[in-house]
Amino acid sequence: MTDDSIEQARATLAGLPALSDIDPATARIERLGGLTNLVFRVSNKNASWCLRLPGIGTEEYINRADEAQAAREAARAGVSPEVIHADAESGIIVARFIDGAATMTPDLFRTTAGSPARAGAAFKMLHSSDARFNFRFELFSMIDEYLGLLAGKTVDLPDGYHDVLTEAENVRRALEAHPLPSAACHCDPLCENFLDTGERMWIVDWEYSGMNDPMWDLGDLSVEAEFDEAQDEEMVRTYFGGEPRPDERGRIIIYKAMCDLLWTLWGLIQHANNNPAEDFWVYSTGRFDRCKKLMATPDFRWHVNSVGKGPNGG
Repeated sequence: MTDDSIEQARATLAGLPALSDIDPATARIERLGGLTNLVFRVSNKNASWCLRLPGIGTEEYINRADEAQAAREAARAGVSPEVIHADAESGIIVARFIDGAATMTPDLFRTTAGSPARAGAAFKMLHSSDARFNFRFELFSMIDEYLGLLAGKTVDLPDGYHDVLTEAENVRRALEAHPLPSAACHCDPLCENFLDTGERMWIVDWEYSGMNDPMWDLGDLSVEAEFDEAQDEEMVRTYFGGEPRPDERGRIIIYKAMCDLLWTLWGLIQHANNNPAEDFWVYSTGRFDRCKKLMATPDFRWHVNSVGKGPNGG
């Protein structure tokens, strides 16, 4: 936490009518996590709010108007905190702070009883709601968009990326053969975007959210939270209320690989933009290696075939 970032938050508060009752000079401000943005807890003696300031360069690939709309829809669906302020121009968002909630990590998902099930229940609530997001999350279109952004930057793709992308055409054909109805999806389920009270799981940060195949969220969270088989089963069986169909389970497995293929490129954009949050070259190459390893397994091919056959296996 730096004095500069706290002062930036205080200066922002001074210009927010939604928090006009707070004196920026005396408010208690605590820097929270965030890979690309500045996130703060702002408190006075009566209440707390979460203040999010967008990171430098994020305007290249984030539509803040779509994010604001999705955040409000997710709050209406009951899975995300109330939005107090969302500026589609500046990207500043203020939401109600969830007191008593733990910000999740892979370790907390491992050690907190019932947390994978609560995440599965939150996804089910979102996906089965009438929420509709303006943005449509389309995996292969986003890969093309990110590749276009990287073409204008001084950064190399990991060796073999285009070869794996060619192999992923089989995945694309299987997914498109029997598409599931699109649902409002988070699409970027990092552990840190889950807040667990022990009774329910809240989901925050709707930058990448959109209408999508709902199985993406389950597969991506499994990767981000480093779920083992038991955790996967807890989440999946809570979500489905039992055993999913082979094609549904296959889509979850496919998206475990595809999220790594996509977020490899996202990490390279952060690397090219000199984001200091972590070593994004190591992040990107690690994700790409994991993607290749999963796609090379016989089980992966079986799951792709199951998806291609559809709900009836025909």
